[in-house]
Amino acid sequence: MVNIELEVEVSMTEEEKAAVDRITEVLEKVAEVEKLPAVSVSITLVDNERIQEINREHRQKDTVTDVLSFPLFHDRSEWVQEDWEDSIQLGDIILALPRAKEQALEYEHSLLREVSFLVVHGFLHLLGYDHETKEEEKEMFSIQEEVLLQLGITR
Repeated sequence: MVNIELEVEVSMTEEEKAAVDRITEVLEKVAEVEKLPAVSVSITLVDNERIQEINREHRQKDTVTDVLSFPLFHDRSEWVQEDWEDSIQLGDIILALPRAKEQALEYEHSLLREVSFLVVHGFLHLLGYDHETKEEEKEMFSIQEEVLLQLGITR
């Protein structure tokens, strides 16, 4: 089970709302594939200016990006569930909805595909996955594709 706290800081079109409405289903599929216990994540949808600001503040990169993840733990061995919590808090995902829309057009696939891909990508970072090496990238991207394929969210 994935508990999602969703904060929307941008206005959304119907197409964007439809893509965002699938986030829970997408993350539930990741949880199933990864055999996760009950977890919680915070997702904030922002505009390009806000994600650039966050990227500059936290990563010293003064550029617009599509998704940022802020994990509470480096890997699963560190996961802690407090007595009063019904799930393990994993961290935060910040997604730039306008950037996702730009990339969907650029890659010539649906906004649903792009938002789903970015949310899975951000979530996998919260789980400890990374793509610093070719091996890590291959592993992470193969999980992303498997999840989206199982959901029928293809290019």
